[in-house]
Amino acid sequence: MNFFNLLQSLDELLYEVMSWLVFYPITLWRTLTRPLQMMDYSDSEQGDASDQQYTDTLSPPLFLLLSLILVHAAEIALVGNDAVVASKVGLSAFVSNNTDLIMLRIVMYSLFPVLMATRMVRAQKLQVNRDTLRAPFYSQCYVAAVLAMLLGGAVILIKLAHGWSVLAGFGLAVFGLLWFGFLQIVWFNQHLKCGRLRALGHASRAMVESLIAMFLLSSLFN
Repeated sequence: MNFFNLLQSLDELLYEVMSWLVFYPITLWRTLTRPLQMMDYSDSEQGDASDQQYTDTLSPPLFLLLSLILVHAAEIALVGNDAVVASKVGLSAFVSNNTDLIMLRIVMYSLFPVLMATRMVRAQKLQVNRDTLRAPFYSQCYVAAVLAMLLGGAVILIKLAHGWSVLAGFGLAVFGLLWFGFLQIVWFNQHLKCGRLRALGHASRAMVESLIAMFLLSSLFN
C-alpha cells in the first residue's frame, strides 16, 4: 500500500468514525421510541446491496458494540474497573484489560440476539444456517443494545452500593427484562402470525435460554 492509498484509507476511517457521532443518537432514539419498527427496518435492509445497507443508521451489531462501550465507560467513571480485569483466577486471567472485558460482554449480550433468532428460525420450520439466521439476528441486535444499556446501568447503580441506588438498580434491571420480553412476544406474534399464547411460549423459552447461557458464561469468569 503506497502513501496515497494509506491517506485515502485514513480519510475513509476518520469519516466513518466521526459519522457515528451523528448516527448513534439517531439510531438510539429510533430504537427507544420505535423498537419494533427498527427491527422491521433491519429486516428490509438485509435485502439491499451490502454497500447500501443502513445508510441512515448504524448497523445493528455496531450499535450494540458502541452501546456496550458507552456503558463500560460510564462504569469506569463512576465505580472503577470491574473486578474481572484485576482477577487472575481461572478464565478471568484471559481478561487482562478493558478491551478484553468489552469483547467478553459483547459475546454475552449477543447471546440474546442469536438465541432469539434461532428460536424464530426453528419456529418457522426453516433450516438454521447463515442465511436464515442473519436477518433475525441483526434485527435483534437493535433491541439487545438497549437491553445492554439498561442492565449495564442497573449494574452500575448496584455497584454504587447506596440504599437507593441498589433498589433503583434492581428496578431498572427488572424493567429492562420486562421491556425486552414484551417486545419478543410481539415480535414472535407478528412474524409467526400465531396466537399470543404461542408467541409467549417461544419468547419465554428463548429468554430463559439466553439468561441461562449468559449466567453460565459469566460464572466462568467470576
